[in-house]
Amino acid sequence: MDPSGIFFTTHAGDRSLVRTRAQRVCLLLLVLALATLPYWASERWVSIGYTTFITAVAVIGLQICTGYAGQINLGQSAFMGVGAYGAALAMMAGWNALAALLVGGAGAAVFGVMFGLTAARIKGFYLALTTIAAQALFHFLVLNLPQGWLGGAGGLHVASASVFGVSLDNDRAIYWFSLAVLAVMTVGAFGIVRSRHGRSFEAVRDDDVAAGMMGIPVAATKARAFLVSAFYAGVAGGLWVVALRHVSVEQFTLFNAIWMIAMMIVGGLGSIVGALIGTVMIQLAREGVTSLGPSFVQWVPAVGQDFVFAAMNVLLGTVIILFLLFEPKGVMHRIELSKKAYRLWPFPY
Repeated sequence: MDPSGIFFTTHAGDRSLVRTRAQRVCLLLLVLALATLPYWASERWVSIGYTTFITAVAVIGLQICTGYAGQINLGQSAFMGVGAYGAALAMMAGWNALAALLVGGAGAAVFGVMFGLTAARIKGFYLALTTIAAQALFHFLVLNLPQGWLGGAGGLHVASASVFGVSLDNDRAIYWFSLAVLAVMTVGAFGIVRSRHGRSFEAVRDDDVAAGMMGIPVAATKARAFLVSAFYAGVAGGLWVVALRHVSVEQFTLFNAIWMIAMMIVGGLGSIVGALIGTVMIQLAREGVTSLGPSFVQWVPAVGQDFVFAAMNVLLGTVIILFLLFEPKGVMHRIELSKKAYRLWPFPY
């Protein structure tokens, strides 16, 4: 099938990041703009940038587990926390940033497989409850293990990391490092969904009984989906430690996991690019509320100081409800419809 033809499907198109020369040019311009942003943007935008990159890594992993494999995962924040603590311990042992990210990702992957194995027997609402248990178990272990191990409620403080002899002790260095890791993880995600593992994920998502009858190991495929998702979350947690140089259990809550779900819904299920778009949109919306909230409180003192936190909750709920009602397939689906209409123009069908 011709990738540039009008019958090229939406789902198949997302297996490749770029397909035409115009798309390659646009991608190159985007990469150049992102790479040079620290030179022409303020420090606040630089910090927003690497925070968005870190979150996007975790959301891509969640997209593979939920969007492609169809496994509900409300424990992504806990997996991210496991990776953060693993990376922090590696950095405290003197390992460089890249090695610490791999340690964090591996630790989170092991933790994720534990809950992925339960997905072989349960699904739907009960699977969601099981992944919430990962969040509760993570908090319980961190707070109840000896304080000398993980720092207890106070968390762990680490020194600035380095990679290839370059110290990551400033926002610019953290920004470029996070951007590079996001690029590698994004390319890896496209490779996964194009591989036989990606096809197995989609088969299990569509009908796990039929997939099993075709010879696909359903239990192993579901566990593999959680492993990949948790690995991505662990790498994101390691980046979080590199950026903040501190990790505590309060940074990884169930509320953060729900934000990631919202980002995936907004961007569109079953789309790697959709995960990136949804992350950017939600992050910008959150920053907008954070920036405008204090000004609104000063303008209308009667609303109180809790307005910003309440507005965040209202924003999250409103965004999820509106997209589920009016655009359940996400922004990426609308983009694909626009591209198809452009290819068909001026014909109506």
